Amino acid sequence: MLHFSRWKTVSILTVILLGLIFAIPSLFSQQTVDTWPDALPKSRINLGLDLQGGVHLQVKIDEEGLIEERLETLNGDIRAAMLSGEGGRIGYRGITGQGREVRVRLLKAEDATAAKERLAVLLEPVNAAGSLLAGLGVVEVELSEETDTQLVYSLTDEGIENRIRSAVSQSIEVIRRRIDELGTTEPIIQRQGTDRIIVQVPGFDDPERLKEIIGETAKLTFREVNENANPLDAMRQGGRAPAGYELFMTNDDEPRPVLVEKRIRISGEDLADAQAGFDGQTNEPIVSFRFNLKASRIFCEYTQNNIGNRFAVVLDTTVISDPVIRSAICGGSGQISGNFTTEAANDLAVLMRAGALPAKITFVEERTVGPGLGQDSIDAGQSASIVAGILVIVFMVAAYGLLGGIATIALTANVILIIAALSVLGATLTLPGIAGIVLTIGMAVDANVLIFERVREERRAGRSIVQAVDIGFRQALSTILDANITTLIAAFILFYLGSGPIRGFAVTLAIGIITSVFTAFTMTRLLMSVWLRTQKPKELPNGLFRLVPEGMKAKFMWLRKVSFPTSAALLIGSLAMFVIANLNYGIDFRGGTLIEYQSKSEVADLGDVRERLSQLNLGDVQVQEFGSPNELLIRIESQGAGDNAEQSALLKVRDAMDSDHTFRRQEVVGPTVSGELAQAGTIAVLVSLLAIMVYIWFRFEWQFALGAVLATMHDVILTIGMFAVLQLEFSLSSIAAILTIVGYSLNDTVVVYDRIRENLRKYKKMPIRDLLDMSINDTLSRTVMTSVTTLLALLALYFLGGEVLSAFTFAMIFGVVIGTYSSVFIAAPLLILFQLRPGAMDKVDVSPYAGKEQQEVS
Repeated sequence: MLHFSRWKTVSILTVILLGLIFAIPSLFSQQTVDTWPDALPKSRINLGLDLQGGVHLQVKIDEEGLIEERLETLNGDIRAAMLSGEGGRIGYRGITGQGREVRVRLLKAEDATAAKERLAVLLEPVNAAGSLLAGLGVVEVELSEETDTQLVYSLTDEGIENRIRSAVSQSIEVIRRRIDELGTTEPIIQRQGTDRIIVQVPGFDDPERLKEIIGETAKLTFREVNENANPLDAMRQGGRAPAGYELFMTNDDEPRPVLVEKRIRISGEDLADAQAGFDGQTNEPIVSFRFNLKASRIFCEYTQNNIGNRFAVVLDTTVISDPVIRSAICGGSGQISGNFTTEAANDLAVLMRAGALPAKITFVEERTVGPGLGQDSIDAGQSASIVAGILVIVFMVAAYGLLGGIATIALTANVILIIAALSVLGATLTLPGIAGIVLTIGMAVDANVLIFERVREERRAGRSIVQAVDIGFRQALSTILDANITTLIAAFILFYLGSGPIRGFAVTLAIGIITSVFTAFTMTRLLMSVWLRTQKPKELPNGLFRLVPEGMKAKFMWLRKVSFPTSAALLIGSLAMFVIANLNYGIDFRGGTLIEYQSKSEVADLGDVRERLSQLNLGDVQVQEFGSPNELLIRIESQGAGDNAEQSALLKVRDAMDSDHTFRRQEVVGPTVSGELAQAGTIAVLVSLLAIMVYIWFRFEWQFALGAVLATMHDVILTIGMFAVLQLEFSLSSIAAILTIVGYSLNDTVVVYDRIRENLRKYKKMPIRDLLDMSINDTLSRTVMTSVTTLLALLALYFLGGEVLSAFTFAMIFGVVIGTYSSVFIAAPLLILFQLRPGAMDKVDVSPYAGKEQQEVS
């Protein structure tokens, strides 16, 4: 069984070699890779925004504004249809729109039939956009109510959804054109859900400018100015403009009111081009534009008839220019001058060329990382990974000797395959993703530990070395698969329900699990086969130490008398602390703003910063040192007035801080997203527990499934209690930590359960307490060894991975310790409570584990 044919050997080595070839590009810069021959692979791991710097925005289409606009259009369509058509005008008392419906009150009851026939065109289906119904018809308007003198036309839910989907699709294209004009590198712009758009711009270091470019609806219109009425009178009347006009403000340093006609003479859709430039006489920044042929004729005719009058160039609801027409403009081109900076003129030209958004958008989430912090994170991640690898390698060689060296080679191959897989997939490596790789380094040796411990066990049972190795691999296969599949389930759920960097962590964790199993059963087995054939050893190599003595027979079932009450007390305490102190929720769950700054002086003056921010009236503002004396973290509570209020708070802080502090990163989460993240996080934990319980039930028995889930819930509750007691920030990464703890804890538990299942088949009459004790003792060495290697990697990450990951890593360290405890002292003893093999305690079995008294009775 251990013999590898030549083609198998070549296949394994080829996979590793290909992995190395595909991994190499990620070790060099993109500029270097671009110079390589085309025959070589060039795919690299993409660095996430938290590593290379950049801006992540989540925008939401303004559904209410879209509905309001659609209702106004419907109102206008109904009014136009009632006033003209075959048979002439149909009299009505009024047409009013409110909510999602328009009411038509007729003068005569006998006109109802004619009115319905004339308005029937409004009820016809329109093409669906961007959904499974694309190409089919969607009814946007329905006749929801009618009486003798009243007709009520309502917007349908399907129609509104169709409008939103269409608005999202159009907005994606407009936003893409706007960002492309900025010359940024490979922006990511994609739909999320029904009414959201994710925008990621790597390397962009001016989030406020990006939001201005994206956030402007940019509906550019050319309108007539009313010079016969005083706009100041309209302002005194609360903004009430004369009929047919609107009151807008200019964008001057001292804004002034202007009355503009509601009627739009020319819109931005009629522009053929727009470019920023400078006025030849004043050298001031301007925007030159050119109309299409149709608009050129309209503008020429309008200016000919209105010489001496003013016209307004309106962007959304702001008058950016209102010049006097000196002469007819018939060339189809013109220029807009105003209170522009060079950057403002460039931005306006970008907006004019890219076109208007079909609806207003709201920024509901923002995460921005400065390039300096990104490089610091890369350096910290590299240091943590290298130290973690060295610690694990030294420990494995010390514990297993030559076998540890074989595991080290397999671990190296495993890391190469992880990097290769991420490169081929074009995956995005985030800071939590680096944490996933470091965690994988610690957990990757688990499969090797399981195999080595099983081989040692078979050797102690009297097998030859070749037989022990062969049986060890075969017996460990089922355990390794069951243990890793449970962690894989948690990783899949984390990816499906997570977002952004958390998905990156899930991807690296899942790939690491798959590659570690592969290398354990190919690379490790191949190397041991070569060792056996070439060296023909007489005995297994020994390490310098053993953490668990051979032949240990601890009475763990007796210890449940202590572990159960202890755990019960800890669980009650955790739940009590959760209720009394609650969790220190981060902005992911409660909304708000977080900004990290680096002071330009050697030490940040926290008192001065607190004094500045206290004058901004932003509610609870926390300022603390973060990592080093010149770095600080500012937390601002949710403003409680919608998503736009969070953006306003951010601007106030940036204005107060940017003069003498260097921006490092900022996160803004509005109430919309924070509520969704909290719900998704809770669902993720519950779904993972349910999915894993179903799997264990399928592979074992219901007692095992229930015991595993209860033991895992024990770990989750204690971890949450730890967050409550220490008041560590509980954020989205904390959910990732809990889900990873779920996977790790179950990994441990399944290893124990697998041995219990095996022993149940071997010793059908052994008392259940003895059988459970024997099974735990059999697997104890593996449990302890895996926990130590994982903790070594996590400790390296905790001390070297940077402040951003410290709470996440600490939770993982706590979870590994608790998970190890629960798999031994909680999960197995629970099987007694569930009456696994009822009556087994009354029977006696002769086994290698049975006590002397039992053998005598037998």
